Amino acid sequence: MTVIFAALEKSLLVLESSSNGDDDSRLKVNEYLKGLHPTAIAIDPQKNSNRVYCGTWNEGFWKTDNNGQTWEKTLLKISNANITTVSVSPIQKGEEEKGFNKLFVGTEPSIIYSSSDGGQTWEIKDGFNKLESSSTWSFPPRPWANHVRLIEPDANKEDYLFVAIEAGALIKSFDGGKTWKDRVKNGPYDTHTLVTHKKAHQRLYSAAGDGYFESQDYGMTWENIDKGLEDNTYLMSIAVNPNDAQNKVVSAANTAWKAHDRENPQSFLYRQSITDKDEKWELVTEGIFESKGTIISILESNPNIKDEFYCLNNRGIYCSKDSAGISWEKLEIPWPKEYYLQHPWALAIKE
Repeated sequence: MTVIFAALEKSLLVLESSSNGDDDSRLKVNEYLKGLHPTAIAIDPQKNSNRVYCGTWNEGFWKTDNNGQTWEKTLLKISNANITTVSVSPIQKGEEEKGFNKLFVGTEPSIIYSSSDGGQTWEIKDGFNKLESSSTWSFPPRPWANHVRLIEPDANKEDYLFVAIEAGALIKSFDGGKTWKDRVKNGPYDTHTLVTHKKAHQRLYSAAGDGYFESQDYGMTWENIDKGLEDNTYLMSIAVNPNDAQNKVVSAANTAWKAHDRENPQSFLYRQSITDKDEKWELVTEGIFESKGTIISILESNPNIKDEFYCLNNRGIYCSKDSAGISWEKLEIPWPKEYYLQHPWALAIKE
């Protein structure tokens, strides 16, 4: 059974696939946490676990143990902070008797909270705020502030963490957050999404406000790969095929304003695969949304099924299967008028 968690600006949608026994697959849709401004979702990858976490903007940190049917506010108490990202290590176990993987929560102002027992107790990690570049970190809409945009625990090595500060730095720790390494020259400045891959050790994929970047050495050096994106080099999200480290999809716009504006947005999807010459990005057009009127999308791949991608934006949820991101289909689910004016914030897929 596939479960899709989609966070819009004012509510969390939970979609479950089901069958009526006549080979007629349908999606059941429920709405949760309405009015709590969900911002981030993370699924614990432990086998037989239905634990999912959801962070909100100034409304606390929530969890479910039944695939989203009911939600409970956790013990994470943060004062004067808003949750901006949530992640769970795909490989690093927490306390064995608790049965959960290592959990991370990032906030504005920039602080990281980690838990090894499923969110019952927490440890604060804020030493990265002493890095040399920290004095320059600034989020343009609120220039007096900055926040942890994402936390990516490495898919291959325990204690390897990659953290994007919005805006100003992509930093890393190789000891679980005890010590930190600052941004490097020629690396991405404004990373929005960063991905690691089980089949590509040391490789980092960065979708950033200043373009698309890749590193083959855990972020020591970077290459900017924007060919084919034309002028649409403001990137928000990236999804990589779990079966093919060369096959990825990104969401893009011409400017931040075009990406996020509620009244007149315009955004696109691009794809790339191992067969693409000169690492050139290809514009996605088959079965996808109209670019005008679409707020920039959030992307995810199904972690357990090759060639399966998902896309969330204010127009709906789209899926690409068996085409490496070339062709897409809009999911047939209710989509009220109020959703068209809501910004998409997070997407997670559970099989």
